Amino acid sequence: MAQKPSIPKGTRDFGPVEMAKRNYIFNTIRSVYELYGFQQIETPAQETLQTLMGKYGEEGDKLLFKILNSGDYLSKIEDSELTERNTLRLASKICEKGLRYDLTVPFARYVVMHREELQLPFKRYQVQPVWRADRPQKGRYREFYQFDGDVVGSDSLLNEVELMQIVDTVFTRFGVRVQIKINNRKILTGIAEVIGAADMIVDITVAIDKLDKIGIDNVNAELREDGLTDEQIQKLQPIIMLEGTNEEKLNIIAEVLASSETGLKGVEEIRTILSLLTSNLSPLNNEIQLDLTLARGLSYYTGAIFEVKALDTPMGSISGGGRYDNLTGIFGMPGLSGVGISFGVDRIYDVLNALDLYPKDSLQTTQVLFINFGEQETAYCLPIVAKVRQAGIRAEFYPDGAKMKKQMSYANAKQIPFVVLAGESEMAAGKVTLKNMATGEQALVNTEELINTINK
Repeated sequence: MAQKPSIPKGTRDFGPVEMAKRNYIFNTIRSVYELYGFQQIETPAQETLQTLMGKYGEEGDKLLFKILNSGDYLSKIEDSELTERNTLRLASKICEKGLRYDLTVPFARYVVMHREELQLPFKRYQVQPVWRADRPQKGRYREFYQFDGDVVGSDSLLNEVELMQIVDTVFTRFGVRVQIKINNRKILTGIAEVIGAADMIVDITVAIDKLDKIGIDNVNAELREDGLTDEQIQKLQPIIMLEGTNEEKLNIIAEVLASSETGLKGVEEIRTILSLLTSNLSPLNNEIQLDLTLARGLSYYTGAIFEVKALDTPMGSISGGGRYDNLTGIFGMPGLSGVGISFGVDRIYDVLNALDLYPKDSLQTTQVLFINFGEQETAYCLPIVAKVRQAGIRAEFYPDGAKMKKQMSYANAKQIPFVVLAGESEMAAGKVTLKNMATGEQALVNTEELINTINK
């Protein structure tokens, strides 16, 4: 007996119902991006490792899926190198490409390559799969879609404000209550400075970014392993555990960072963003909260950072992003600032499933099924089917002259709301019988009445 096929761990198949749900997500986010003037681009699934490596920090580099070179990729490898089993060194020689880890670094590469064609500020959105060699678990996959929006070529904090409005609008349309968390990497840099560990900002941000997952004791243990002294760790505690309103937190952290010019700049940026988002000028439907433990592990963030969590179902971050001032500089174009957000489509899919928030009309595909009674009836119905489709109604004609029960079962299984029957009496009257599958009601109608009934 042949072995049953399978798919790699951390990946999923999506059937028609699942794709209808995903398309509802894609279309909702796309429509909001376009409201704000964003335009769509796409980039290749593969990027050179030169483009990808070193952009996500050491932990991110370990999660890159690398692609073996074509042909005899071992031809230039010495036997001694194989027996040495140095994986990283071998990979650098037998792999020139990798699957993209996110959409932001490929976007930065795109901007540099196409700079002369772009009108700055350039506002782009992009929906494509990304790949990470992570350990699969609930809400975390090795292949998943991201839906990014970025603005490059502008330092204005109005871009951060608009991105938060986009996040708020998207989740309001989904009917999902969320909490938007915001912080600033300049504040985190200032914290590292005032505790005397300015050179360890990356280690500190990577560690405290895990606070929700591993708890304060394990974060402190990791900081100790990274080289922070007990005194420095002790100074960090009241800062990362700070509570109160956004304004109270900002006032306290401003006092703590009084000696850090960078930290105070971060405080002022957050104060400006929150002021605009909480005023009557642009109020949000969802809560926005300053969270000093939010670090976002990716090393390219330099300013405001964001993360979004659903309130009514347990799930990790379902959206996130931030400001990056130096990303294009690594590709030869310094001084071009950008800010962006990413929607985790697969996690949003799971949240909407858990909360049963898909509108029924978003899941319906075919609106009406024409029953096949034979050749004469087929010839009679096909012109009507054509007119129905011209009216924008999604219609199917059952292809085979199967028993009536089988055709009706097909309609029920696909949850098709209407069925059309046309036999001798209907053809003689120049009409069809339209059956509402939910109520069982039937009516003899002409083509125009058929279209009007379904459209209602």
